[in-house]
Amino acid sequence: MHLTTRLLCLGASVLLAVTGQTGTAGARDLPGTYVVSRAPGILPEGITVARDGTMYVSSDGTGRLFRGHVGAPELRPFAARGVDDRTSTLGVHTDRRNRVYSVGGATLTVHDARGRLLARRTAQDGPLGAPDLNDLVITRDAVYVTDWANPVIHRAQLRNGRLGPLRPWLDIRSASPQFPAQYWLLNGIVADRAGGALLVSSNGTEALWRVDTSSRAVEQVRLGGESFGADGMVLRGRTLYAVLNYGAPSGVYIAELDQDLRAGVVRHRITGEPFDLPTTLARHGCRLYVVNSQLDDPPGEPPYTVSAIADPTCPQAG
Repeated sequence: MHLTTRLLCLGASVLLAVTGQTGTAGARDLPGTYVVSRAPGILPEGITVARDGTMYVSSDGTGRLFRGHVGAPELRPFAARGVDDRTSTLGVHTDRRNRVYSVGGATLTVHDARGRLLARRTAQDGPLGAPDLNDLVITRDAVYVTDWANPVIHRAQLRNGRLGPLRPWLDIRSASPQFPAQYWLLNGIVADRAGGALLVSSNGTEALWRVDTSSRAVEQVRLGGESFGADGMVLRGRTLYAVLNYGAPSGVYIAELDQDLRAGVVRHRITGEPFDLPTTLARHGCRLYVVNSQLDDPPGEPPYTVSAIADPTCPQAG
């Protein structure tokens, strides 16, 4: 999420339309709010929660990473080595080996759970200049990365756990050549379980795009004509969880997609409080963890937080 979106989303109206309840029986003892940091200027942006409940949050303001657990209300700085020159970190995800992948500026980095740097890859300049890497998704054989500054998806091959070079993989203007490159503003990215299809959001087009990883064919996901320029996203089966903060009231939107991920219907909209310009989310158990970025008013006001809400699609909800 970048300044263009921050300024434009200020005019979005606030609507509270929560489907489902804000707590479940199994989550009553867990915090409802997590403090990422009390230091000034952090501006949290990305989040991931590993299978064991370990939470990582990235900082757009400083480039640091923070780590905690869903059972504790406070996060601490994560000593990720080799990223001192990265002033902003956006997307962050973990793999099945508990390695931490994160992107910011022109770099993709991989760390182990102790903070040791395992890999660092630098993206090439795109058609509009230097890259501004925004989000990533890890599949069985590759890492795909969106570029906010260029209409490009980058790809690094994964082979036996080793990360290859990060190279331009797809110019997304193939979907709509007449659309100006500077307005694509690529943001969130997710993949189906097999890694055969990517869903890529674009703030500029206010649309969600499906990319076939074999043919590289690109098509718009049909969502009933709704604005859907999502920021961060999570895909669980055919359920797509997304944070919107541009083109629609800011909040969490949950869509049910068809089997091929080509069309769907937005079933739930959770907007308004307790969010403070949300940028992305993670899912763990029957709860959604939503980052309160404060990017609309940098440097914001500490503490910087993550809000936990019930997943209304969970059978335990309500």
